[in-house]
Amino acid sequence: MKRWVGLVIAALMVAGSRSGDAAIRITDDRGGSIGKYIYKYERLRASGQRVIIDGFCASACTIVLATLPSERICVTSRAELAFHAAWDIGPRGRAVTNAGATRMMYLMYPAPVRRWIAHRGGLTPRTIFLRGNPLQAMYRSCPS
Repeated sequence: MKRWVGLVIAALMVAGSRSGDAAIRITDDRGGSIGKYIYKYERLRASGQRVIIDGFCASACTIVLATLPSERICVTSRAELAFHAAWDIGPRGRAVTNAGATRMMYLMYPAPVRRWIAHRGGLTPRTIFLRGNPLQAMYRSCPS
């Protein structure tokens, strides 16, 4: 089953790479493993597809900003990005900040995003949200 799903996704990515109008829409992505997102977005970058951020994009999802050129990303009025420090599962299943991964993620982001994060105290366990006018100032609005 997993192999079949992977083949379908690969076929869709190849088909989408032939169309200049193809776009991936992010609407409710809560993130996950940094490595998986880097791999996912590297493939997306190679496909030539654009990204429409049209909702919640949190944690590792925000790596899309670091991987794709800004001209291939647009945001809608519903776009909301959530940033926080990277973490690992520590003793007793508790989240423990991973300073190295946090620094790596921070340095991956484009300069305007890094400045915005820095002005809010950096990447910490506390989540900060980029949306509305500050986000619209960094990325173009999606065409209607």
